[in-house]
Amino acid sequence: MKKNFVEELRWRGMLHDIMPGTEEMMKKEMASGYIGFDPTADSLHIGHLVQIMTLLQFQQCGHKPFALVGGATGMVGDPSGKSAERNLLSEDALRHNESCVKKQLEKFLDFSSGTANSAEMVNNYDWFKEFTFLDFIREVGKHITINYMMAKDSVQKRLETGLSFTEFTYQLVQGYDFYWLYKNKNCKLQMGGSDQWGNIVTGTELIRRKEDGEAYALTTQLIKKADGTKFGKTEGGNVWLDPKKTSPYKFYQYWLNTSDEDASHFIKIFTQLDKEAIDALLAAHNNAPHQRALQTALAKDITIRVHSQADYETAIKASSILFGNSVTEDLQSLDEDTLLSVFEGVPQVTVSRSALAASTSVTDLLSEVTKAAIFTSKGEARKMIQGGGVSINKIKLSDPNQKPEFELLQNKYLLAQKGKKNYYLIIVE
Repeated sequence: MKKNFVEELRWRGMLHDIMPGTEEMMKKEMASGYIGFDPTADSLHIGHLVQIMTLLQFQQCGHKPFALVGGATGMVGDPSGKSAERNLLSEDALRHNESCVKKQLEKFLDFSSGTANSAEMVNNYDWFKEFTFLDFIREVGKHITINYMMAKDSVQKRLETGLSFTEFTYQLVQGYDFYWLYKNKNCKLQMGGSDQWGNIVTGTELIRRKEDGEAYALTTQLIKKADGTKFGKTEGGNVWLDPKKTSPYKFYQYWLNTSDEDASHFIKIFTQLDKEAIDALLAAHNNAPHQRALQTALAKDITIRVHSQADYETAIKASSILFGNSVTEDLQSLDEDTLLSVFEGVPQVTVSRSALAASTSVTDLLSEVTKAAIFTSKGEARKMIQGGGVSINKIKLSDPNQKPEFELLQNKYLLAQKGKKNYYLIIVE
């Protein structure tokens, strides 16, 4: 028996608002519903994950998801939740971004044909590119009053700072998307974040006035972190789904480092684990919070889904290099991007290959050759090496006079470690 979609969102803490009759409609039939993604970048980020998971749950509950990539609306910009007008992108940039977004969505949604509820991707540029301005104001504009549009929160909030005509009409454009999908794809439901409610109900209103049809709206909670900081943001910016923009290691670490309070919410929203499994994890976590069972399960599930099992295993290995008892083989197995990602922010020092070859001992290398970046004197280096507190490439040094003959990582790096937590990346050029 298929799960009830609305009930699924409710217990996961995702549901924000729902139009009367929506749940009843989905009990009677396999519903078609959509969520829009504006392709303003060539990757989605984890801020989009709530909507992606909403579509995934929708499909898992037996309904048909449509992912609308806004090739047209991406050229315009939506004022909802924004304090300033968005930069407008060229058509070529948008086309490229769309193809990247599709690949990312395919990791979550089943687009394979042959099943009644297979996912479909649509692009509103396809129905807007031939739509003239005069046709638009005649076909759409006359059905929605200025009073109705002015009453929307997204419009009211921007009136003080200035709202362009382009942004003001966005709700009509999004409303027409819903109308087009209703008429051409029998799509009766639009979903989105709670800040999209005004735009979504404009679509239901347009469908009612133009077609005397019934359409429905459902919104999800906007994610807020317990400490008040913005979800999905780090000091380096967005946490992207593209591994070139955010490495799988950093992606994994983001989820692993969530607070207990946030992890107890996120495990319900961002995984497909059922209630029984999540309740068991919550109980295990409450019994032994220091083992971080929730964060570990969350980080594993979402890293594998967004990236791969191999990327997850590499992230685990990389984490153990920094925080656990890893060995030289673990370090050597990391590719260059992961290696640099793991040691981003640690002090770096560049030495020439000839200087490395000419250094007489590890003591010489770690003091004079590295220009006192690691040890300020040979005496300090020698003393700490003899005390067993220095490693190169995870090989513990014991003899201060040992020759510095180590296999370079990726043929260009040495990793020096002083004490338990002080790392230095030596770049050999």
